[in-house]
Amino acid sequence: MESINKEALSFLKQLKINNNREWFEENKPKFKKLESEMKTFYKHVESLMQQHDEIEKTKAFRIYRDVRFSKDKTPYKHHFAAHFMRKKPTLRGGYYLHIEPHDQSFLAVGFWSPEKNDLYRIRKEIESDADEFKAVVLDKKLQKYWGELEGKQLKTAPKGFDKEHAAINYINHKQFIFTAKFTDKEVLSENFTAKVNEHFKGIRPFFDYMTSVLTTDLNGVSLLK
Repeated sequence: MESINKEALSFLKQLKINNNREWFEENKPKFKKLESEMKTFYKHVESLMQQHDEIEKTKAFRIYRDVRFSKDKTPYKHHFAAHFMRKKPTLRGGYYLHIEPHDQSFLAVGFWSPEKNDLYRIRKEIESDADEFKAVVLDKKLQKYWGELEGKQLKTAPKGFDKEHAAINYINHKQFIFTAKFTDKEVLSENFTAKVNEHFKGIRPFFDYMTSVLTTDLNGVSLLK
């Protein structure tokens, strides 16, 4: 499947209104068909990405919500989503695809929850050479697809870092992510798959930079065996 069935968005709209087990069970055959189509769509996206990257695994997220620690007890998500995982440990960074009606679809790339050691390593690299980091994230071609760097930040400088550092706004980041939003019309268009692939391809300079940082120590010596 090279494009998204408009029925997928229609189903998700209905599910948001009827987010209960009775309605879902009644409509489960339709859901299973759409879920299967979406998984085929993800694999098609992956096949395009394999031409410019090494995707080790594509994970389709389940529709069922984990409500154990949530005040919201509705049992189902009202979106489809997948995660495209790069080959580790040689390649770093991840790709996320989120399909949700009412113009809420988006792509996200980067580092959502870096491990403690990785986060420290990134911050130290920015501290020592902020110009190289800025050259990557402020590149016009990258920003054409992704805009500005996003992600949660500390309110003050991390322990051991100078709060007066010229690049403290980047050092303070706890996440290093970029997002791109799409309307329902764009999602259902024939060229949406190509757009997704172009966006994912457009983030490679950032991934290449981060991979270089996270696979070497502070002296630039490779950590890969």
